[in-house]
Amino acid sequence: MGRVLTVPELVEEVNTLRQLGKRIAFANGHFDLLHVGHLRYLQDSRNQGDALVVGINSDASVASLKGAGRPIVPAQERAELLAGLTAVDYVVIFEGDSPASLLLMVEPEVHCKGPDYGSPEEVPEYQAVRSYGGSTRLVGDPKDHNTTDIIAAVKALPS
Repeated sequence: MGRVLTVPELVEEVNTLRQLGKRIAFANGHFDLLHVGHLRYLQDSRNQGDALVVGINSDASVASLKGAGRPIVPAQERAELLAGLTAVDYVVIFEGDSPASLLLMVEPEVHCKGPDYGSPEEVPEYQAVRSYGGSTRLVGDPKDHNTTDIIAAVKALPS
């Protein structure tokens, strides 16, 4: 079972893992309503390193990016759910709309993003990851599942 850490705790943990010769993979997202697309993304991300760190957007960040009424599930609960998945070693909640500053603190060897980006170079954090020698990989299955569609389907159900 994974652990939910603060940013300083995560940095310390990653430094310990590196001393043991471990490769760090990093995935990130909102993970507002957990679905099979998330699971497949995280499983594939875990295969990119010896340990998987998952960064999740704070509640303020999700609200800013997704609009009123989001997130549906608070950040601490989203973090706890993710930490319970076999593929996930560490979960951290980050502020802001981008994980770029967190990536620069943790410096994972691999930053994993979903296949909805056309290429690794199109990932917004690509240059930040490249700046310290890390790589960006597109992982997971095609983006056929998303939280917005699930919310719309639930809203369309008869009362």
